[in-house]
Amino acid sequence: MIDKKSPIPIYHQLEELIRQQIEEGVLKEDTAIPSEREYADCYQISRMTVRQALTNLVNDGYLCRQKGKGTFVSKKKVEQTLHGLTSFSEEMLKKGMNPENVVLYFKKEPANKQIASILKLTELNKVLIIQRIRLADQLPMALETAYLPAELAGDITEEQAIGSFYSYIEKKLGLHIYEAKQEIEALAANEEEAQVLQIKPGSPVLKMTRISFLDDGTPFEYVKSTFRADRYRFTHTLQRN
Repeated sequence: MIDKKSPIPIYHQLEELIRQQIEEGVLKEDTAIPSEREYADCYQISRMTVRQALTNLVNDGYLCRQKGKGTFVSKKKVEQTLHGLTSFSEEMLKKGMNPENVVLYFKKEPANKQIASILKLTELNKVLIIQRIRLADQLPMALETAYLPAELAGDITEEQAIGSFYSYIEKKLGLHIYEAKQEIEALAANEEEAQVLQIKPGSPVLKMTRISFLDDGTPFEYVKSTFRADRYRFTHTLQRN
């Protein structure tokens, strides 16, 4: 309930109340919430106060506004822990979701200077470039571009690239994936990313770069991924030494 005598601002009380209802499943994902007027009338507060609470929840990803329709509870974000080295497909399967890949680009090309340096190749070597849309339960989650040494990738086909590349490396080629180094930063989606991920240009995204290594130290993959920030988040447990 709203306590008007509390030192806690009313908009913040309403915000926490709605957040709790979402987390407890009282307000279910993909369903419309009451209007600003309904909240104002119910708690005898101003519509401006309600609007501030709802705007904060939209900014935090709990709610989303649909033009001409109203405000809805957002779909829950997919969480991926940063413990262990797993592929997107493996993570989605663990969560009971159906992973899919749509291949946008599949071609072997000479490595440019940057990619050659990362993968410890020369510019005379070729790399296989695979760009894919990563989906979970038919919803676009990420746009991924992978660069693989063409010699190591072998005879992988575009059809095989629809599945898990890690599975192909380990089961088909018999190689052992050992570790990866990755970086994640928050940025705004450009036009291409927005179109592919079905979001507006400038929407928040999580950009990840990863260099993966075999057990002999050979870099076998350089990946640039753009994840929808409204549907995906990374978590990590920290321990004090």
